Amino acid sequence: MFVTRIGIPLRARLAVAATLCFPLLAGAAPADVDAARIINADNTPGDWLTYGRTYSEQRFSPLSLINADNAKQLGLAWYANLETNRGQEGTPLAIDGVLYVSTAWSIVKAYDGNSGRLLWSYDPLVPRAKGVEGCCDFVNRGVAAWNGKIYVATFDGRLVALDAATGKPVWSVYAVDQGGHYTLTQAPRIAHGKVIIGSSGAEYGIRGYISAFDAETGKRVWRFYTVPGDPSKPFENKAMEMAAKTWSGEWWKGGGGGSVWDAISYDPDLNLVYFGTGNGVEWNHSVRSAGQGDNLFLSSIVALNADTGEYVWHYQATPGEEWDYDAVQQLMLADLVIDGQPRKVLMQANKNGFFYVIDRATGKLISAKNFINISWASGVDPKTGRPIENPGIRYDLTGKQITMLSGPLGAHTWHAMSYSPKTGLVYIPTQEIPWWYAPSKDYRPYPEGWNLATDSGAAPDFTVQGYLQAWDPVHQREAWRAPHKGPWNGGTLATAGNIVAQGTAAGDFNIYRADTGEALWATPTQSAVIAPPMTYAVDGVQYIAVLVGWGGAYPLMQGVQSAASGNLRNISRLMVFKIGGTASLPPPAPQPKFALDPPPDTASAETVAAGEGLFNQFCAVCHGGGVVSGRVNPDLRASRFLRDDGWFDILLHGGLQNAGMASFGRVLDHDKAAAIRAYVTHRANLDKQTGGNDANIP
Repeated sequence: MFVTRIGIPLRARLAVAATLCFPLLAGAAPADVDAARIINADNTPGDWLTYGRTYSEQRFSPLSLINADNAKQLGLAWYANLETNRGQEGTPLAIDGVLYVSTAWSIVKAYDGNSGRLLWSYDPLVPRAKGVEGCCDFVNRGVAAWNGKIYVATFDGRLVALDAATGKPVWSVYAVDQGGHYTLTQAPRIAHGKVIIGSSGAEYGIRGYISAFDAETGKRVWRFYTVPGDPSKPFENKAMEMAAKTWSGEWWKGGGGGSVWDAISYDPDLNLVYFGTGNGVEWNHSVRSAGQGDNLFLSSIVALNADTGEYVWHYQATPGEEWDYDAVQQLMLADLVIDGQPRKVLMQANKNGFFYVIDRATGKLISAKNFINISWASGVDPKTGRPIENPGIRYDLTGKQITMLSGPLGAHTWHAMSYSPKTGLVYIPTQEIPWWYAPSKDYRPYPEGWNLATDSGAAPDFTVQGYLQAWDPVHQREAWRAPHKGPWNGGTLATAGNIVAQGTAAGDFNIYRADTGEALWATPTQSAVIAPPMTYAVDGVQYIAVLVGWGGAYPLMQGVQSAASGNLRNISRLMVFKIGGTASLPPPAPQPKFALDPPPDTASAETVAAGEGLFNQFCAVCHGGGVVSGRVNPDLRASRFLRDDGWFDILLHGGLQNAGMASFGRVLDHDKAAAIRAYVTHRANLDKQTGGNDANIP
């Protein structure tokens, strides 16, 4: 039955018209998944039933047909081109021989896992102008499966249940409040028949929350806010009353932040849902909370009762956070022997550079150790669980620019890690991207653009690195590492075949020995891999699948720096490998030559300076710091609209909104738009004259 809930736009209801209907593979009913099947996932090792394969989110597969001895025989089995050349961050599901894949713009596709034949495709028709309200590309990290349905969270805030056999919508509801700058990029998880999804948008002035919806009807069952609201009104629960005591000032007027944009895990034995929370609005602690208090539950790991959404415990990784140290990185569950005692733990490699091992029943810290060299803290107090901050690292107190490692892009962020019970090692896509911070002058919030009260950017005089790191969580030490050309590399997969698989930002897909890190096999992918791979089996053949496509925060914001990772372009595909695969990719189309031919740089220094400030506020998040693109969005230095008034139609009236460039008419007038154009023109002339950034020109 096709049921559409009230409030869904007509164009989204009509999206089913784009669905391709093909007969499914013979056998079991499509996506016949329930709790027992996920809990007993090792009984059907050829399937990948949920985002991290199992509730533990370990991303470990017991399959071993592809192994350290034969990995060198891998080849491409098949591939599928995608129509959305934006960041591809999703993890496919594999259920009874069918792959269910989500792509940028929240499009969902089903493929025959053996042949690659497209079975159906669903496009929720997300309005492209909605992109201005999203921090870091129009990405989607995956789907969930339950009782014959596939669930996707759409960028514009809907939760949609699709019939797994046809791709037609069964129900669709808004999972976030309308009117605010909420977006959804997270893969849903399902626990006890409830679809659980968080909200994104902290930089845009929202109040974060996580919600649970009935998997059969779409009715909301519970919601848990991550930060307190207006204290003059009744609190939703005792947890919010407790949290409010850690805030000062009038934080609720700006929303507070604390979005839940990635990690969710579930322990069926304890019936606890775990999730991580993000940064606050604004980043600057002095502006957000008068420089006082820990600001719960920002930058925290929180455990809730899965049935009721009631608070059980929390652990705050970064109290009083002001460096964008989200704690939304993967929350991995495992049973470890520590100091001779079996422990049920939760593990996280946090943005802030610490690897945490936490008792998942109580939330008590077991151990924490930095897995990269960091400058902001000397350690974590084992008694209190609080970081031991180094002096002078709070820019809101000093008023001066400071440089930090790690920065807001994180020592580890959403790129999923994996854990092998066979080696006892966690495989982390680790990166080192130093950053500078300073308080903003004359800050005021805007309805569009980021609201940070902070000036910041990549620190150009420091080394940027990216590598695959094998980490021993019991002894809190590195076992081995494999260096990459730069940061922003793909997530990892570990298997019983003693292999670890990972793609890179340079455009390679690699296999390593899980125990030693020895490089076993690599193949070019023609574009960056930032998504995590998965593996499945059909008819006795094991496959490894990964989405390919450059995007996300790093290339969007740091065009100059992101080129150091080695990527050349975005070509979005699903690539599937097997032993003896003989398929091949077509040669990539020639890239058009990039030429800087700007109009004369005639604006005053004052106008250029004003334009730079406005560009950094509203434009840099998508078009790159210093007006150098990261090969995802157009590089404005070469825009033909620098020469004509089409510039104003685009910025002020939405002339390209159907292509994803929304109008900024609410926050810009003609003079401000002209100042931005003057700054872009100045940068284009400067780079043309000096040859600067030549290596980074797309």
